[in-house]
Amino acid sequence: MFTPPLVTRFAPSPTGLLHLGHAFSAVLGHALARQSGGQWLLRLEDIDITRCRPEFTQAIADDLGWLGLACDGPALIQTSRRHAHDAALARLVAMGVTYPCFCTRADIAAAATAPHGATPAYPGTCRRLPAGEAWQRAQAQPHAVRLNAADAARLTGPLHWEEAGLGPVPADPQIAGDVVLARKDIGVGYMLAAVADDAFQQVTDIVRGLDLFDSTPTQRLLQALLGLPTPRYHHHRLLLAADGRRLAKRDQAETLRALRESGVEGPRLAQQLAAIGPKGPDLHIDPR
Repeated sequence: MFTPPLVTRFAPSPTGLLHLGHAFSAVLGHALARQSGGQWLLRLEDIDITRCRPEFTQAIADDLGWLGLACDGPALIQTSRRHAHDAALARLVAMGVTYPCFCTRADIAAAATAPHGATPAYPGTCRRLPAGEAWQRAQAQPHAVRLNAADAARLTGPLHWEEAGLGPVPADPQIAGDVVLARKDIGVGYMLAAVADDAFQQVTDIVRGLDLFDSTPTQRLLQALLGLPTPRYHHHRLLLAADGRRLAKRDQAETLRALRESGVEGPRLAQQLAAIGPKGPDLHIDPR
């Protein structure tokens, strides 16, 4: 059976050095694209200007080169698409499926512990404000913009996405609740920008870790609202630290730079990661 060329992408944020988990996603996405004669794209998700650093952008290029992974064409710099992200947000606001949020993190934490039964990811404090009053207040006061997941879901009706190895998966946006689409400090954030940029880059297949599975229903909802195509998703197993925790930058997971400096061969590591395969239980590997 003929398999059309696929377009996959690797989309790290230059907020720190890459670790084995990043390499695993990059290798699997690269292999999937190459197997179909397709393209493997690089996108640098640098919209969080409070955390991104130029030295980490260079480090990403160094790590991918060490692994022997070459992207097809120049990297897409996400901040170059600010106008498109803002336009997508404006469309959602015009649809009436968003609301301004004035809550601080302390406000949200306090509300989440209130004794009112099961609490969504965000308790909906500002969702209950009269819309006209809230948007008028937003003209003069710093605010985030949240997606009204319930209203948006009523507008689109039931949705699903195609998960490799599983088939259709129902997309329940209530899992993540009323996510932030634009932050007070940086404007449009990851969730909406990633959806807009996947469509712009004509990504057909998204390869990423199972830790991002629960963000997929919201992204599927945004795709439907904006009339964008829905890629096929490949959520893969996770690589774990020696103590069993998920690899993460904030936990100072061992970096690819450290592995390179210790004498590990990049292409050999890429072969090891590809041989592991995407499915199965999470696991720890020792690249040395």
